Amino acid sequence: MNRRNVSLFAVLAIVAVTPSLHAQTPLKPAIVYANGGKFDKSFNEGVSTGAQKFVAETKVTLAEFEPTNETQYEQALRRFAQRGQDPIIAVGFAQATALGKVAREFPAVHFTIIDSVVDLPNVQSVLFKEHEGSFLVGIAAALASKSGKVGFVGGMDIPLIRRFQCGYEQGIKYANPKAELIANMTGTTPAAWTDPGRGAELAKGQFDRGVDVVYAAAGSTGTGVLQAAKDRGKYAIGVDSNQDHLHPGTMLTSMIKRVDLAAYQSFKTAQAGTWKAGTSVLGLKEAGVDWTLDPYNEKLITADMKARVEAAKADIISGKIAVHDYMSDNACK
Repeated sequence: MNRRNVSLFAVLAIVAVTPSLHAQTPLKPAIVYANGGKFDKSFNEGVSTGAQKFVAETKVTLAEFEPTNETQYEQALRRFAQRGQDPIIAVGFAQATALGKVAREFPAVHFTIIDSVVDLPNVQSVLFKEHEGSFLVGIAAALASKSGKVGFVGGMDIPLIRRFQCGYEQGIKYANPKAELIANMTGTTPAAWTDPGRGAELAKGQFDRGVDVVYAAAGSTGTGVLQAAKDRGKYAIGVDSNQDHLHPGTMLTSMIKRVDLAAYQSFKTAQAGTWKAGTSVLGLKEAGVDWTLDPYNEKLITADMKARVEAAKADIISGKIAVHDYMSDNACK
C-alpha cells in the first residue's frame, strides 16, 4: 500500500461511528451505478475498479445494477436491501433522495453514497475537492497551450460540474493570466452524461475558435471530447479515472478522483466490522484527487510543467494556495 492510499484510508476512518457489521455475517456487497454504464471509462468505472479489487482479494460475490434512468435508483436500492445485500454503494449525487428514503426503511443496512451527503446513522457519505485537482490540470493546460485558448466541456449543468470548471479556470489564470477559457455544458438533464456525439460537437466548436487543450468533465459524454481531440491533433484532459491510455499522444493528463479507493474501503471496512457512518471530504491533502503523470503522457509533460504543477500541489496542501470552491463561495460565478 502506498503512502497515498494510507492517507485516504485514514480520512475515511475519521467519521462518526455506526453499528458495524458482524464478522460472522456473510458479506453481500452491492453497487447501484450512476447513469452512463459501469464501463464509462470515467466515474462509474473508477468505482467498479475499486470494487473488483476487493472481489479479487476476497472472492466475495458482488451484486451490481446499471440504471438507464434516475427513476430506477430507489427501486434498485430497495431491492438490494430487501435481498440482504450489505453494504450497498450508491454512485452519484442523483441518488441522494432515493437513498435517504431507502436507508430509513432499512436502518440495519450500511450504505455509502459517493458525491453527496445523506445524514443518517447508517450512511457513509464521501465527497471530493474536485476544484483542487482541476486547478492542477488547469495549470498543465495553460502551460501546454500555444494559442492561449483552452476549453472545458462539462456534462449536466449542475453546481458539482461548475466546481470542476471553476477550479480549472483558477489554475489556468494562475499559470497564464492572459489565457482565455471557452466553456460549454452538454445539457441540463441526465442525458448530458451519455452523449459522446454531442461532446465531440462541442469540442470541435471550441477547436474552431482556437482552443488547443480541452478538459472534459462529462461522464461517458467525455469520450467524444477525447476522440475529437485525437482526430484534430489537439490535447485533451481526462477526468475521474486515469484516461491517459485512451489516446496516447493527445491525452495531456487526467484529473483523478479516487472513487476506486472509496468503494474498496467501504467494502473492506464492512468486512472487518469497522465500517463507520459520517461524511469524508477528500482533496489533495488526503490523496482524494490528483493529476496523472505516467508512461502514456510523460513525453507531453515538460520538466518545467511538472515542476510548476507539483509546486502548486504542495502549496495547496500546505494552505499557501486556497482554491475557491464554486459550491461554497462566489468564485467563478
